[in-house]
Parts: sequence; structure tokens; C-alpha cells
Amino acid sequence: VFLQVPTDLKSRAEATNLEETSRYDDVIQFINELQKRSPLIRVENFGETVEKRKMPLMILSEPSVSTPAEARNLGRPIIFIMANIHAGEVEGKEAVQALARRILFGDLKPLLSKLTILIAPIYNADGNEKIDVNNRTAQYGPVAGVGVRENSQKFDLNRDYMKLDSPEAQNLVNLFNRWDPHLTVDLHTTNGSYHSYHLTYSQPLNPNTDQRILDFQRDKMMPTIAKALLKNHKFRSYYYGNFPGFSNLPKPGEKTSWEAFTHQPRIGQNYGGLRNRLTILSEAYSYLPFRRRIEVTERFVEEIFKFCAANGAQISQLTKSADDETVRKMSGNEAVDLGVAFKMVALPKPVEILIGAVEKVKNPRNGKDMTAMIEDKITPMKMEDFGMFASTRSVKAPRAYLFKPDAKVVENLLQHGISVEELTSELLVDVDSFTIATAEKSKRAFQGHLEAKITGAYKQEKVTFPVGTILVRTAQPLGRLVFYLLEPESDDGLVNWNYFDSYLENGKTFPVYKLMQNQNIASRLITK
Repeated sequence: VFLQVPTDLKSRAEATNLEETSRYDDVIQFINELQKRSPLIRVENFGETVEKRKMPLMILSEPSVSTPAEARNLGRPIIFIMANIHAGEVEGKEAVQALARRILFGDLKPLLSKLTILIAPIYNADGNEKIDVNNRTAQYGPVAGVGVRENSQKFDLNRDYMKLDSPEAQNLVNLFNRWDPHLTVDLHTTNGSYHSYHLTYSQPLNPNTDQRILDFQRDKMMPTIAKALLKNHKFRSYYYGNFPGFSNLPKPGEKTSWEAFTHQPRIGQNYGGLRNRLTILSEAYSYLPFRRRIEVTERFVEEIFKFCAANGAQISQLTKSADDETVRKMSGNEAVDLGVAFKMVALPKPVEILIGAVEKVKNPRNGKDMTAMIEDKITPMKMEDFGMFASTRSVKAPRAYLFKPDAKVVENLLQHGISVEELTSELLVDVDSFTIATAEKSKRAFQGHLEAKITGAYKQEKVTFPVGTILVRTAQPLGRLVFYLLEPESDDGLVNWNYFDSYLENGKTFPVYKLMQNQNIASRLITK
């Protein structure tokens, strides 16, 4: 028997007739109220923001669990939903409050015997508090304003998964290390193109991701969820993309295409894939009314939950076998090729993309025009869908990387949950060393960095490594991430984010060496 969904328990958005979005204190109060009324929710803080706001995580399960070990002992998929990474994109924050209420007291309660559900409702809490009616004025509500995209350091938290410059990203990756969710769902709102979908979505796009994860999401998971969203709730959805260039709306007869966003793991959905985990990016359509954006986000997550509950064993098996396969491949005798350069590629056949139409509606609070979707105006247009990426150049992954102690590099690797060791006796061994031919830095700063790129060539040489040299093996579940972070030509690794700047000169030997053969090595693990 379901408890009655409490009608007096409302989010700030619901209490203001969808004119406002929740402040940080509203979210905390809502969570406290859930706890007073249900024994099936536990709450932890998974860290603090720059401005020292505690970052809440709701843990929903029956029986209730408080620790990752208890959750794992239940043998169920752990599903993590995060909202508000961009605090101007607020419907995820509102949708997850409504979902938590339904899961604890209403029609979604049966999910709790099949899934452990983690919800971080207000990830970018500092950005959320900078609410202003002049932020993101083109989107259709909430009319009283929203927060800002960046955190207090002016970092886009959805570009910080590799370099981990912000405490928020460090705390989030620590959450991944502890709870190890099988699936992470990241809730956003679109910018730009006028299409006719209520919501668009993405999955891991980096070709270095385990192919079975890419195939499972593209061939089974996402099509099943999209069909259910249409059939059960009448919401249209498709893979996230935009029309190229600056054209929000293609003209009739104009040759255009639909293009996915980057393959780089600096953004969450690709980072999760390199950790051998499933990820879904959700993008509610900016020009839908605020109420409808909350509704479509809530329904999308609901269908994700239902899919995971129905396919729990397969999801658990898939992620475990991806881990096992990474270790097996990286410790085997056959070379493993992984990409260092990539390009966007079209699906085999053109697809029908639904072009949308919009009109202007004045915001009564600031007098500015908002852009409103005309929901029933749909123009299908056949075009190429550049929805995938392919590697254009690959190199052989080593059995291990070796480099002299560097506190900053070691700290980054440990924060990612990567096993790092140090030599306990001297090692004389054949390695591949990389001689730098060119080293360039971008002219414009991005995220506080002048991104670096190097080219060069490998040669084999015998090197003696002293006691204390850092050793990072690729034969670990996060081996694909190890490669992306330490490979010199990686397009989103530690070279790119300036960790090795002092070494980057033409003709110099790059300080990270590659051990290509299995070798018995005297070493010990470094702990944080």
C-alpha cells in the first residue's frame, strides 16, 4: 500500500506557481522534510563548495542504506542522478525533488526494491545562489531568474572532470570512487538550435570507451527509453546535437546537418565512459515553458529508472565485465591501440531531424523577450547526423607509465581513484621515450588554462629508474583513464592542462616513459 504523496510538501518552484526556482536553503529544507516523513532516505554531504556550502546527496533505498558497502551488498544497480551542474539550467533541480517525493511516497516506490538511487540535487550550489532575472534571459522561464553557469572560481564544472581544479569536481569524483554508480545521469538545459524535441540526450562519445558500453547504450538503452518517453508521456526526444555554425534554424532547402558535442572526457558523459560506466546527458529544451521542462526531465528520469530496474542484472554484468576486460587487455601480451586524435563521423544513413518553430514572449519581471517553442509546429528534414566519433590516430597503450615524483601529478591521479605506486628498488628496463618535436600553447585562456599540445616521436631505450620513481599501471579498472591522462599526445590529458609545462620544449624528452612489456617490479602503493 502506497503512502499518500504529501500535498503540503512542495518545492520552491511549485509553491510559487513555477515563477521561481529553489534556492540552496529551499532544497536543504525539502530534503529535511523528506527525512522527517520517510525512513527510506539517508543523506550525506559529499563535500563542500568553494563558498563552503555543504553538497547534499540523497540516498534512497529499501531497505535503507547509509554506506557504499551496504549498497553493494544489496546487489542492485546504483543509479546516480545529478542536477544543477550549470546553475542557470534549473529544471533538473526541481524535477529530482518531485521524483524523490514520488519514490518515497508514491507510484515509484516499487523501484526501491530493485535500485539504489543517489540524487545530488544542487551540485553547483554557489552558482545557484547568484539568481538574477538577467541570467539566461532567452529561455522560457522561470520569470524570476536563475543562477549562473560557473562556480565561484568562474570554472565550468562540466569541463573540470580531468584537471579537477575545483573542490566541487574533486568531491564529485570522490563520490564516483566511493559509491561507484553503474549509471550517472546529468541533467541540463539546451542552448541554441531551434529543434522540435522536448528533450535531447547523449551517452559516452569517446571511442576509447569499452565498445560494449557504447553499443549497449546506443542499440538498446537509449532507444528503449526514448520510445517509452513518447509512448507513455507524449514527449519527443532524440540524441543531443546542434545545427553547425551559428544557424539556430536551418532555412528550407539549405544543406545542414545535426552535430553531436565533443568526445573529450573533460565533460561528464565522456569521463564516465572512460571509467567503464554508463552515463546519460539529459538536455531539456530551453524554449519549452519551465513547467514542461521540469515535467519532461522528470518523465525522462522516471523511464531511465524503469529501464534500469528491468535490466539490472545486465547493467551490473556489463560494467563488471568492462572492468575485468580492461585489466585483462592491459596485462595481456597483445598490443592495445587507443586513440589520441579523433573526428566526428556521420551515422551510416541520413536521418529525419525535427526542425522547430519559436515565438517571442515578454518576461514581465525584466521586460525582455523570452523564446517560446511552438510545440505542434514540426518540420522533419532529412540530414546527416554526425552523432559519433572515430579515432583518426592511435598509439599503443603501455603496461605502465614511469616518471619521477611529481606531487601535483600524483595528487590528480589519486583523486581520480587511480592506483599509483613507487619503486622500492632500482629498475633497469627497456622503455619507450617520447622526444618532443613541437610544443604549442593556445593563445586564449580556457578555464584558467592555456591549453598545451605536443607532437613528437617514440624511441626505445634502456633507462635506470631510481627508488621512489612513480609507476602507474594500465592493468587496473581505470586503465583507459590512465592512458588519457598520461599519454603525451592525449587531447585532454595532463599535458593539455599544463601539468608538464616546465618540460615542454622542442628536442626535450617528455618526462613520462612507457613500459611496453610485462615486468616484475618491486613497488608499493601510494595512499592519499
